[in-house]
Amino acid sequence: MHVAIIMDGNGRWAAKRGLDRSSGHKAGVDAVRRIVEISGQIGISYLTLYTFSVENWKRPVSEVGFLFKLLNDTARSELAELNRNNVRLIATGQLDQIPFARRRAILHAIEKTSKNTGLVLNLALNYSGRMEIVEAVKKIARDYKANKLKLSEIDDTLFSSYLFTHPLPDPDLLIRTSGEMRLSNFLLWQTSYTELFITETLWPDFSEREFVEIVLEYQKRERRFGKL
Repeated sequence: MHVAIIMDGNGRWAAKRGLDRSSGHKAGVDAVRRIVEISGQIGISYLTLYTFSVENWKRPVSEVGFLFKLLNDTARSELAELNRNNVRLIATGQLDQIPFARRRAILHAIEKTSKNTGLVLNLALNYSGRMEIVEAVKKIARDYKANKLKLSEIDDTLFSSYLFTHPLPDPDLLIRTSGEMRLSNFLLWQTSYTELFITETLWPDFSEREFVEIVLEYQKRERRFGKL
């Protein structure tokens, strides 16, 4: 099973407590730790977290800098735990456009967990669903021009193989915290038949119990994929 999560509400969580946004992001890391651990325990195969979008670069420079420092610090501090729990870390997005100093610890953790065979933890970093689709179109066009593809070979399966997320399966379940009713440019192609669940809970308050309850609710749903 592949679960994707839009982790929303760190800022509002902090504001409700009279704290700065950085405190909300720190609390959000604790929620990530909880959900990664319970995912492995209940047999989730893939967990994709919307970690940093292309649009997030529009935030204040100080906040962007803090987010990447927090990401790097967390990658270092959690590496041993990831290996203990047999979690393989990967990242989806245009990582090459992130300055190396800001992604060094993440790349190190990806390398050091590459042989793990349990839960695949996929961080969507510098990610945009529309950008991903445009980049896939460009790659297909280049391969077609180079006579590596025939027009008749281009279908949805081939298109999926050109996406950042290949070879991950499409998400079965997409959870968004904080009650917002939108996809926010996340996995636009991959979520065409994904089951959606919106919770009012702010991300730092998202618990293992609520996560398991949502997964159980998902298992009750009938997925018809357009059929009767």
